[in-house]
Order: sequence, then C-alpha cells, then structure tokens
Amino acid sequence: MRIEVDVNGERLETDVWEGESLLYALRERFGLPGSKNACEQGECGSCSVFLDGELVCSCLVLAAQADGHDVVTVEGLGAGEELHPVQQAFVDAGAVQCGFCTPGLIVATAALLEQSPDPGEDEIREALSGNLCRCTGYQKIFDAVRLAASR
Repeated sequence: MRIEVDVNGERLETDVWEGESLLYALRERFGLPGSKNACEQGECGSCSVFLDGELVCSCLVLAAQADGHDVVTVEGLGAGEELHPVQQAFVDAGAVQCGFCTPGLIVATAALLEQSPDPGEDEIREALSGNLCRCTGYQKIFDAVRLAASR
C-alpha cells in the first residue's frame, strides 16, 4: 500500500506492506536511521518519535497508521546544521556513550520540556522511565536534561 507522511516537515511517499512498522519505514524506506531498532516491543524507547506531537514508540505504530500524519524524528528536532537545545545539552553534558539509546532519550526529553519547562527530579525520572540505557548509570543523562531545561 502507498502512504504519504510528513516527516520532519517534508512530505514523503513510499510503498509499505500492511504489517510494516513506522520504525521500519523511517529507517529503511525514508533513510532516517536516528530512531533505533532494539526491542521491537515498545519497552526500550530507542525508537521514540513524535506522531502528531505525541511521543510514541515507532516500533508499535504501523506505517499505515501514520499515513497523512506528521512525524518528527531525532533528525528533525534541530534546524539544519544547528542542534536542538536538548541535543546540544546531551553533547555538552557528555550524556552519550554508545549512542544507541540517545535518540529516544533526546526525543523523550524534548517532549518532557515541552510539557514542563522546569521539571523536578521525579518528573525527569518519570518522563524517561520508558527509555533504557545499558551503558550508563543515567546520571549524565539526567544532567543533560537539567542543562537543557536551564537553557
């Protein structure tokens, strides 16, 4: 089936099969590898994107469900070569290790800061609880969230 999706502000079209995930379409059809394919069960958050402004795990959304909708991936957060403030905060705080979880954490942090520009510690922990990082103790990640909020 053919779908049209506004991805990061650009109208894109592709053919997908009925059971194909939005994650697969983003990575394989549209060439946007930022969202990572880890668990394919919505448990790790590495594939997080905005779908019509709502944070979703793209591995749990069918590509066909995104037909006619807006998707923003980690690649679409910044403006051209300029990083989004959350992306820059992750760099500045050293919150990136292997980088596999980073795109999902950045998108989840952007969602949090849209809802709560000055979140408390419990809010940060709750907002990122759906994102798993196997490399860190999360301290640098929380530092990055606080840094982004302060900016």
